[in-house]
Amino acid sequence: MKIPAVKGTRDFYPPQMAVRNYLVDGWKAVSLRNGFEEYDGPIFEHLKMYQIKSGEEIASQLFSFTDRGGRDMAIRPEITPTLARMVNQQINALPRPIKWFSVPRLCRAERPQKGRLREFFQWNIDIIDVEDVLADAEVIFTAIDYLRSTGLTAADIAVRISSRRMLAALLRSAGIEQDQLDGVYAVLDKKAKLPDEAFEAMLTERIGDETVRRRVAELMAAETIEAIENTAHLDAEGAAAVGELRRLFDLLSLMGIGEFAVFDIGVVRGLAYYTGVVFEVYDRAATLRAVCGGGRYDNLLRDFGGPAVTATGFGMGDAVLEILLREKGLLTDSTLSTRNVDCFVAIVADEFRDRAIELVFRVRRAGACAEFSYKAAGLKKQLKQAQALNARYTVIVGEEFSENRLTVKNMATGEQELMAVEQCIESLLA
Repeated sequence: MKIPAVKGTRDFYPPQMAVRNYLVDGWKAVSLRNGFEEYDGPIFEHLKMYQIKSGEEIASQLFSFTDRGGRDMAIRPEITPTLARMVNQQINALPRPIKWFSVPRLCRAERPQKGRLREFFQWNIDIIDVEDVLADAEVIFTAIDYLRSTGLTAADIAVRISSRRMLAALLRSAGIEQDQLDGVYAVLDKKAKLPDEAFEAMLTERIGDETVRRRVAELMAAETIEAIENTAHLDAEGAAAVGELRRLFDLLSLMGIGEFAVFDIGVVRGLAYYTGVVFEVYDRAATLRAVCGGGRYDNLLRDFGGPAVTATGFGMGDAVLEILLREKGLLTDSTLSTRNVDCFVAIVADEFRDRAIELVFRVRRAGACAEFSYKAAGLKKQLKQAQALNARYTVIVGEEFSENRLTVKNMATGEQELMAVEQCIESLLA
């Protein structure tokens, strides 16, 4: 009986693994050059950690189980709560500020669809203990820095930015009570993802008062920061949040990515722990789900039993990113090789097999990648095998080996030359 893969998961055969490595290696390189250190945590945590603070959306998407000790556990749907727990455990020993990144495997029990899987990889960037909006600007820059490295431009993508702090002040002024805010956020976050009728029904269920509901709808129609300032009654907290947003846009311009940044009050983020600046990166045509999303979460460490320490960060999943890069022609199967072979060692006759094997493993010991044919085959067939492996060179072992010389063929140009064995190995290492 053949057992299929679980729906919403992926098998990573070598070609798919090459794509995954390309994305992950790019994430790691950009993280390191922006000053972040790598961390990771367990694949499962106590269930209550997600039920308490990740909000309704994540709590409904958990793969949970009971362990042999009767404890309720969950496979991680995100890593930010794990980050908070880990930092709290060593809060007094860790140097500040904390700039960490991770590329965890995550699982969510939801309906698989385009760009949304039950199991995926996500790049996470976080800065802890920097209250200044400069930290928010830096994490946004890091996301755009990576996306630009793939070949994406401001014509392809935009980072849509808003503020939970500002939105909270606006919603309070519209008549929403403080204890209603998280529920309203969860509904507003779905506005762009639902038909108008379904969204209106959800909003009506959450906000019964028609006058308050109309005020909220008017607020969410604002297209610029100026419109917020001119049409809404802002208290001191709201005015401070607007000022913070203005400074954020100024900083992004200073960093050279101002053309990517767009104000969008509709960016709410569904997770309950966000407290300030929030943002999402979308393709300009808005045909895909968000490529990346994040924001400030100043209360999370405190809520997990630690001190009140500010934090900001984002997550970028691999599924939507791969779709976007393929649609833009920036990622094709032909551009990614599953092998990186420096040389293929071929023989002109079977009598040279032992010498070829000796040479292959000498090259490998020296630090280069060398391959050979396990089966006896003609030279022409071996050259085709070298080509299939994308070998840079084919080293041909024949009669010249008795004179300590080899024939080296450049597979890109087709040119051949005789080389001394030592010279050949030096060239391969170079």
